[in-house]
Amino acid sequence: MAVGIVQTVRPGALAAFECNLNVDMNRFDRFVLALKEALGPSSGLTSDDVDVEFLTKLMKDYKSDEREWAKFAMGDASKGYTRNLVDEGNGKSNLLVLVWSPGKGSPIHDHGNAHCLMKILRGDLTETRYAFPEAGEEEKPMKVISEKVYKENQVAYMADELGVHRVWNRGSDFAVSLHLYTPPNVAKGGCHIFNEKTGKKSHIKNCGYYSAYGKKL
Repeated sequence: MAVGIVQTVRPGALAAFECNLNVDMNRFDRFVLALKEALGPSSGLTSDDVDVEFLTKLMKDYKSDEREWAKFAMGDASKGYTRNLVDEGNGKSNLLVLVWSPGKGSPIHDHGNAHCLMKILRGDLTETRYAFPEAGEEEKPMKVISEKVYKENQVAYMADELGVHRVWNRGSDFAVSLHLYTPPNVAKGGCHIFNEKTGKKSHIKNCGYYSAYGKKL
């Protein structure tokens, strides 16, 4: 499959892929196609024919340029963040631009048994990870595993095996991040959010999109 050809090119995975693409496309467009090519017809990041490290390298290779992705970055100051669909890849993944309002963020949440790669496109974001509450465990404050600030162009990986987390924007301006989810379980079936003080979880059925392909829904 084509991914094998792409993966043999070192260094500069994204630059190598660009050589075969339309010269009228910007680097973000080419980056999106490179991710789609890497995933191919597979079922997601856990498939045997997909290299998570290679997808991470593609994410790192793209250097953020706001002029290239701005049309996808629709924010709303009344919300903690917005989910803006960029691409649905092979039909078993999705790529989103999330716009984070100043001083706001997400609740503590799981990923619906999906895997996520996150790249910061603008600003800084703080991620706090918590231990996954055990089923039947008595109510008590959730245990913080780690807290880290990610800056522009940095990439992070998250999955339920690593716990649950919240992401928030401590800054005074909007921050923007890019997320590759596979499979797109949260968009289809929702996710769980958690009470930090008790560990109690609630199911959120609708984790839809604020916009899709540059158009507000």
